Amino acid sequence: MSELSIYDPIHFGVDENGVRVEVTLAGRNLLPGGEPGSGKSSLVNTIVAHASLSADCRLWLFDGKLVELDQWRAVADVFVGNDMDLAIATARELQHEMDIRYAMLRQVGRRKIVRDDGLDAILFVLDEFALYTATYGSKEQRDEFVRIFRDIVARGRAAGIITVAAIQRPSADIIPTSLRDLFSYRVAFRCTTDSSSDIILTQGWAKEGYSARTITPEQLGVGWLLAEGGIPRRIKAAYLSDDDIRAVVAVARHLRGHRAA
Repeated sequence: MSELSIYDPIHFGVDENGVRVEVTLAGRNLLPGGEPGSGKSSLVNTIVAHASLSADCRLWLFDGKLVELDQWRAVADVFVGNDMDLAIATARELQHEMDIRYAMLRQVGRRKIVRDDGLDAILFVLDEFALYTATYGSKEQRDEFVRIFRDIVARGRAAGIITVAAIQRPSADIIPTSLRDLFSYRVAFRCTTDSSSDIILTQGWAKEGYSARTITPEQLGVGWLLAEGGIPRRIKAAYLSDDDIRAVVAVARHLRGHRAA
């Protein structure tokens, strides 16, 4: 296991023909969604593992359930749990960092951060999205978080901020179309309805035969991956066991110079 770069392609898993699936997330955002237990966490953990071994990437992890991402806490630069005040304050901090980076780009007449700039990218992972936008805190707090989050997703890519936001039981009130369309990559894991699948991928794909409703509960980690401008591709996400994650964390702590939390 060796040091990687967040600008390298990230191993997502394999397609239905057993061909390796790799995705370059730098300069992009990712929206994985589906029912609980469908395999979203497998994909998110694989992405965080790659980022943790990348010396050119900072980890900003938001884990509302304090379960899915907790094992990565020791190598996270920022870790937020179910404290809504902290979530909003931290999101504002990230927004401020984004503004600073845009100011830097304007000064040098550039449009985006690139690999050779020597400025760390930021992987901003939110699991689970609805906890911060529909469950925790007051309505005013949730609205404020959504406002900041939307700005980060919309402007963050050029500033070297990669957003990965996982959602359960996708619905239009949780992830409106205008927000969904800001994500270049989307993955629909098992859903109970065609409409839920389309909420993740885009309206109409289910009628074309690309529906996550057809994925059975036994097909853990199977989903439809949609890239910007492409057609959905059926994949099976790579899986990291708890032991695997602990092993990656041990190496990442050495590479990143973190001390135990």
